[in-house]
Amino acid sequence: MENIIRGFKENKSFRISTLLVVLLLAVTILAPVIAPYNPLEAVMKDANMAPSAAHLFGTDKLGRDVLSRILYGGAYSLSSVLALVVIIFAIGTTLGILAGYFGGIVDTVIMRIADMMISFPGVILAIAIAGIMGGSLVNAMIALTAVTWTKYARLSRSMVLKIKKRDFVDAAIVSGGTSTHILWYHLLPNIVPLLLITAVSDIGAMMMELAGLSFLGFGSQPPAPEWGLMLNEGRQQLQTAPWLMIFPGLSIFISVVIFNLWGDSLRDVLDPRNEE
Repeated sequence: MENIIRGFKENKSFRISTLLVVLLLAVTILAPVIAPYNPLEAVMKDANMAPSAAHLFGTDKLGRDVLSRILYGGAYSLSSVLALVVIIFAIGTTLGILAGYFGGIVDTVIMRIADMMISFPGVILAIAIAGIMGGSLVNAMIALTAVTWTKYARLSRSMVLKIKKRDFVDAAIVSGGTSTHILWYHLLPNIVPLLLITAVSDIGAMMMELAGLSFLGFGSQPPAPEWGLMLNEGRQQLQTAPWLMIFPGLSIFISVVIFNLWGDSLRDVLDPRNEE
């Protein structure tokens, strides 16, 4: 936490990117106040209206205001992506730590499962899992979790294997420290910063993958105002109503860029290799 506070004061790029993330989250949280219309209300007489003063981003084929749907979709998309990253981080890191610290049969079982999962192309496996389970946001999140946790498991395992050989861990063992004490007070503080950097850097990628599953029909289902689903709904009218794809696409692009910039600047702040 001290590094983050110091980085916010001293690192200009981290300060700017953090403010952009806060602004993005604030806009999505305040969507019910900012949005000019109900995102689910269909007004057929206003169908496919071009951007105008009444509808800044135009309307879709059902006459729903695109701006309102994008604002509500921000809360829908960002909350699901952040929850997905937290779940993947927790599952992968926990399994990796257990495998690296205890070794033996625990390590063998966890790593063989991880090897089996990464032997398949990730996106294709996620589509297969989501397709078998049925199209929904929850199933899409489960599918992405199943194919992504291995990254954190392997990373945390390798870090634990390296750290547990250091003298301060041996000293803790000799002093009678329990496994829980060693894991909590000696291993976690040394591996969390790099894993946190990885998780933040993955937010943009997870957003695109979750939007991709929704675009293909394996994620969010109508009438949910989710950005990937909005792209799917507007693709058939790309020539006649291009705003139906342009604005949701820009929303995804801007969000991904902001989180990627934040991840890069966070690496500069937390990565111990950058310390003088």
